[in-house]
Amino acid sequence: MTRLLFWIALIILVVMAVRSKLRAAVAARGFGPDAGQGGTPAGGATRAPPRVEESERMTSCAHCGIYFPASEAVHEGGQDYCSQAHARLPASSRPD
Repeated sequence: MTRLLFWIALIILVVMAVRSKLRAAVAARGFGPDAGQGGTPAGGATRAPPRVEESERMTSCAHCGIYFPASEAVHEGGQDYCSQAHARLPASSRPD
């Protein structure tokens, strides 16, 4: 019976230690309940909001119809193509 209590106590201590380490890691990043009031990081320092990348306009290939970023388009004859090989082929007659 003593062995069982020992192992239970040991498991509880290990779980508590792991949880403590995880909470410290989250607080170090500046998030979580230990971070301070109003979602500010610990220590009261203000942090700039994360930068949001602007999404790029997508276009579709006139031959195969796949969508890809417009910055990667090959422009030929007023149409957008996904590659030089498709720019040499005729445009598809598929209804869009």
